[in-house]
Amino acid sequence: MPSQRPLGVFDSGVGGLTVAREVFVQLPEEDVVYFGDTAHVPYGGRSPEELTAFADAISSFLLQQGAKLIIDACNSTSSVALPYLRAKYPVPFVGVVEPGVRAALRCTRNGRIGLIATEATVGSGAHQRLAGALRPEVSVFAVACPRLVPLAEEGAVDTPEAYAALQEYLAPLQAQRIDTLILGCTHYPFFAPLIRRILGPAVVLVDPAQETVRETARILGARNLRAPVGRKAHSRYFVSGDPASFRRAAEKLLRWNLASVKQVTLPQAGPGDLHCAKPCPTANPGPTVEAVNDGIARAWVLGTLSHTRRRLFRLPRR
Repeated sequence: MPSQRPLGVFDSGVGGLTVAREVFVQLPEEDVVYFGDTAHVPYGGRSPEELTAFADAISSFLLQQGAKLIIDACNSTSSVALPYLRAKYPVPFVGVVEPGVRAALRCTRNGRIGLIATEATVGSGAHQRLAGALRPEVSVFAVACPRLVPLAEEGAVDTPEAYAALQEYLAPLQAQRIDTLILGCTHYPFFAPLIRRILGPAVVLVDPAQETVRETARILGARNLRAPVGRKAHSRYFVSGDPASFRRAAEKLLRWNLASVKQVTLPQAGPGDLHCAKPCPTANPGPTVEAVNDGIARAWVLGTLSHTRRRLFRLPRR
């Protein structure tokens, strides 16, 4: 039955497990197939073309595993690749950019929102454009944090090095008097205790995971794809890099014992490999009304995707 097919969730590494964790809380009856692209982590310094190629290959793999809906749990790929993925594939895609922006807009009192994210996410401008389209009077101040993802992948989220990096990254946002901070990378909730220590209780931290999974539940319900209530769910985990490193990081960060993590080598993209069944988004269309309504402020700084040539490359026991 279509309703009993799994949800696909992907990220560059262990960060997307914070979204998977929220799936287990809100949608405990849903199976999950998770892919961490650990062979290519971090994504922050990658080009939009590379990010789209990675997301395309991963999405194809998740569909082969039977995914009925795919959660792009990576802000870097959500910022640039979702319009292409939605045009190409027949299943719904849910990103993490729009849920984070909408939650922050509800939380802010002074209209000054901070964003910490990867270089790719900050460079896309997706959060700022979407916030501006929804509430033009609000300001979003963004800081790229390139050292955080490698620290999280190593499980080093409560170290002096992590604290020093966060002090450096958060200082400009404190100077802007933000009252709300979007954790614009799914690795960053692991740093929340240190961030709260630096910013204090007056600044609200927004983790997009909860809103992302609420949107997932809404779409599943609207399409009659919810798994039966009370059903026992199962999860499977795949990575492109070293499974042992992924297991160790998950155990340290989430205290999950992942009994099985399998390594998968994804195909490489060559000329003309990125094709859409429908017309693909092309270069720099700007934040159209359709894009905003779809949850994406389009940040396309790439050429026509069909001509792109880039290399692609437990939780509670379920």
